[in-house]
Amino acid sequence: MRILIVEDEKAIADVIEDRLKSEKYSVDVDYNGEDGLYDALTDIYDLILLDVMLPGYDGFTILNKIKEEKIGSKVIMLTAKGELDDKLIGLTGGADDYVTKPFHLEELIARVNIQLRKERNNNINIIKVNDISLNLKTSKIINDNTNEEIQLGCKEFQLLEYFMRNPNIIISREQIYDKVWGIDNEVESNNLEAYLSFIRKKLKIIDSTTTIKAVRGLGYKLEASNAEVK
Repeated sequence: MRILIVEDEKAIADVIEDRLKSEKYSVDVDYNGEDGLYDALTDIYDLILLDVMLPGYDGFTILNKIKEEKIGSKVIMLTAKGELDDKLIGLTGGADDYVTKPFHLEELIARVNIQLRKERNNNINIIKVNDISLNLKTSKIINDNTNEEIQLGCKEFQLLEYFMRNPNIIISREQIYDKVWGIDNEVESNNLEAYLSFIRKKLKIIDSTTTIKAVRGLGYKLEASNAEVK
């Protein structure tokens, strides 16, 4: 899962980033409100840690814009302000939680895990498209006709999940890079091709008729008849 930290105190942001990465989350960091708003509106993040006092746009402004644009990210407000009125502004504005500085890092991580666990529990753990199922807990793909299954690596899983949530839709390289590798990625084109090749081979191994095809000049799409996401 991918998390965005919007925090102007670099030392605090870097400590949180390192701790979240140790929990195997993918993390991006912005140190001002302009960059934070831009990245938040990409809708590629499962959760945003959002400071209130930021240079440029403040956290409440960013939160309001997130909700106006119907962005699906969970939001935890992170601020030195502890007054009840400020908490009520954040929570009534649509924030999912509110953490006041100074805080214990482990408490913050626990709150992040709670929010993302809720997100996982709200999603059905199996995605089905055509003749395959993807188990979101085990990262395995299964041929529903033969019950053959195979394990996916981390990036393979993230890529295939993205495609299976958007069956028969052309997805550009830029959209894939932003969603799977993050906004400030430096991934090389041949890395993407390599992971897509791995996925195609694994789909063939389990005798699936589903595959990811390149669409010249536009991107890629998961081709499947009777596409269905449950």
